[in-house]
Amino acid sequence: MKTSRREFLGTMTTLAATAGAAKAFPGTFSIGTQQQKAIRVGLIGANGMGWSNLNSMLKVPGVQCTALCDVDANVLNKRAGELKTRNITPKLYAKHEELLADPNVDAVIIGTPDHWHCLIMVDACVAGKDVYVEKPLGNSIAECNAMVAAAAKYNRMVQVGQWQRSQQHFRDAMDFVHSGKLGKIRLVKAWAYQGWMKSIPVKPDGPAPEGVDYTRWLGPARERPFNPNRFHFEFRWFWDYAGGLMTDWGVHMLDFALIGMKATTPKSIMATGGKFAYPNDAAETPDTLTTVYEFDDFTVQWEHANGIDGGPYGRNHGVAFIGNFGTLVVDRGGWEVIPEGERMEAVPLQKSKDNGLDMHTANFIEVVRSRRLEALNAPVTAGAHIAIFSQMGNIAYRTGEKIYWNAQKGQFSSDAANKLLAADYHNGYRIPKV
Repeated sequence: MKTSRREFLGTMTTLAATAGAAKAFPGTFSIGTQQQKAIRVGLIGANGMGWSNLNSMLKVPGVQCTALCDVDANVLNKRAGELKTRNITPKLYAKHEELLADPNVDAVIIGTPDHWHCLIMVDACVAGKDVYVEKPLGNSIAECNAMVAAAAKYNRMVQVGQWQRSQQHFRDAMDFVHSGKLGKIRLVKAWAYQGWMKSIPVKPDGPAPEGVDYTRWLGPARERPFNPNRFHFEFRWFWDYAGGLMTDWGVHMLDFALIGMKATTPKSIMATGGKFAYPNDAAETPDTLTTVYEFDDFTVQWEHANGIDGGPYGRNHGVAFIGNFGTLVVDRGGWEVIPEGERMEAVPLQKSKDNGLDMHTANFIEVVRSRRLEALNAPVTAGAHIAIFSQMGNIAYRTGEKIYWNAQKGQFSSDAANKLLAADYHNGYRIPKV
């Protein structure tokens, strides 16, 4: 996706235009009866969640892994060896374009760092492949818009890895919120307190490990020497490649804040925080952040904190709908209602009873077979909606301003904020114009 190909996306899709999936969401959970048509899957980015997604997908009857791609030959060979023990022998590729040209691939999983999601997903759509792409959908608002446009133009089934959308207990919780039993909801809190995320000690730059195509790994990110802190999992704490916990966990939890409130575009966004826990470590993104989204008669508040697990309501992640009669709290483990005095009955913890990731990948395969786009639990429009919403929080933090979104113009009222609408592409790459 070089300069000679397409230029930067000129006309921005508005946040409201991509938000319809949030309202339609509660009706999109069923998986249905799996047909047995073989679906040949290729994995691009074979570490971390990409590998978890593939293993989950291989549980679905008729799914075959026919191709693997990674810029790190060490990861590629390791995964190939693990598959070989299961009598699976995929073709191996170092470049995603080569995998996408393989006629024995029907659908791809994109498990790369965030800054590569847009380019690879658009290329996959052009190549006629269906796509399961990890969250967050894109690393900027402009990327999300390009990805929505590509899926529509090439009529591709695109599922985003927001697998809580396939868990029944989240649907049940949203139904309860919509019932009105909580009374007027004035505040929604969403949070991720991640005790496992410790300080990243500063390390010197050095040569890339043998077998790593580091130039390829950088792709559209700015050129800089290799540093182990920026590679593999830790990439998510640097602005060049990702958006920290705001986009890593925020897209999961804030998604349900919006679904519960049937909300789309906020009136304003403001954020405050910083590197309060580990001020001198290597990470760039804030380890502590509070973001407030203003709507007409309620607010949505996001909180995150690295290094501690003591989040609200005794949970290290979740969403709380605070109403006049009671508060509903939901996380990956289940949901409950805490009454406000005697204004309503308590609802004890309703535990999750399913494997969300397995349900989510099965839903994707069913839709690849049926071609029923409306049956996707996390379509590209929904992924774009919440990725944009989370990016707005990061933009408010990075500018230090209270920012306002103009949906008609597809931009902010602030010049500083508008400069962050698109990821800064380098090395001859451009955000694709679709």
